[in-house]
Amino acid sequence: MKKFYQKNEHETDRSKSTETKKRKNMKRLGGGGLSLQTFANMKSENNRYNPSLIKKQKEFYKNAKYVSKFRKSVKQQDIDDKNETGESSKVDDDDDDKQKSRSNKRIGVEDLYKQTREEMEKVRKEREATFQAKKEAKEGAESRRKVAKGKMMRKTRHGQPVMKYRIEHLLESIKKSAGIDESS
Repeated sequence: MKKFYQKNEHETDRSKSTETKKRKNMKRLGGGGLSLQTFANMKSENNRYNPSLIKKQKEFYKNAKYVSKFRKSVKQQDIDDKNETGESSKVDDDDDDKQKSRSNKRIGVEDLYKQTREEMEKVRKEREATFQAKKEAKEGAESRRKVAKGKMMRKTRHGQPVMKYRIEHLLESIKKSAGIDESS
């Protein structure tokens, strides 16, 4: 008589064979599939190339670098001010002295801020001036090309090109290549 907790030998062989088949299939297919949660997370993540996001990150790190440099310079200036006035050697508990040193530090920081602001303004004006000059040169060249194109595209009443402008253009290009001035 068979007890309920004893398994039939035939059933255990079948379960082992199905188990080995599953293992072989997993190896053949490259491991287990993704769980539903993992799949959903992968679909929801935006892994695309986003230039605006990259630009924002670069700007953030650049600004952080500037802030840390500014803090270092302020700290260095405070140390220099203390050494010049000899505050590190003196120990006074007067409130007036503390207020004066604080106001001096504040004035130093404001001066530094104004100086950097002026430098940035100069650089900006120079950049604008070069940009404006390039823009004007570009517009001048474009207008010359437009005029030349209009002359080159002219036709006679029979549909033939007007040779006068084409010959003038060839003459000008030859003079430019030879380095001859038009005034001579």
